[in-house]
Amino acid sequence: MNKYYPLMFLVGLVLWSCKGREKAKPDSKIITEDSIRIETKALPDTIIDSRYTFQEAVAGSKAPKTIIDLLELIEVSYLSTDGKIHRGQVLANKKISGDLRYMFAFMSEKGFVVEKAIPIVKYNWNDSLSMDDNNTSSFCYRNVSYSKHAQGMAIDINPRFNPVRWKRINRPNQPSGAVLDTTVNGTFYPGHVVVEEFQKRGFRWGHTFSKYYDDHHFDKR
Repeated sequence: MNKYYPLMFLVGLVLWSCKGREKAKPDSKIITEDSIRIETKALPDTIIDSRYTFQEAVAGSKAPKTIIDLLELIEVSYLSTDGKIHRGQVLANKKISGDLRYMFAFMSEKGFVVEKAIPIVKYNWNDSLSMDDNNTSSFCYRNVSYSKHAQGMAIDINPRFNPVRWKRINRPNQPSGAVLDTTVNGTFYPGHVVVEEFQKRGFRWGHTFSKYYDDHHFDKR
């Protein structure tokens, strides 16, 4: 028996359930916590990347309580770069938590790899260290005037595979030393099925930013 059959069945169940709910509410374009409440359990051979409690995941953040109250810690499963199923966590705004649950199921169905998903508390709230480790994450409190991550309304996926590349000035890619190679699984490019699915759900892709290509970044207003 193919070792991925249980995951494929689980992903199919999640997507079937989401599809059914969307048909029941044709005017709704956003999957919310109320429209998808499916708790998935790790398979026996699932590798656990993160198992924080909510309080542990927000510990040490300088965010005010008004922002902390907007957040939710969700568990997600994904195919990692080692070809095995991993389970991690994403700390994100409650407004997009349903979307992110759906997108992780969608990425797994498409065989798109996510190396790891661990709240940035592991990196002592240092976004650069998280990016350098190719970590997928959402909430990281910083300047609220420009960063959607400050309220958990954005997610960065595989930053080392999808580095920031400047459009009109000569600056090194971020993370340092990262090079874009669209032949590598886990990398985005225009027309990619995962990019298009994010956009269908109202997310903006960082590739469209004016000063640089921020290909690992998706955010929602």
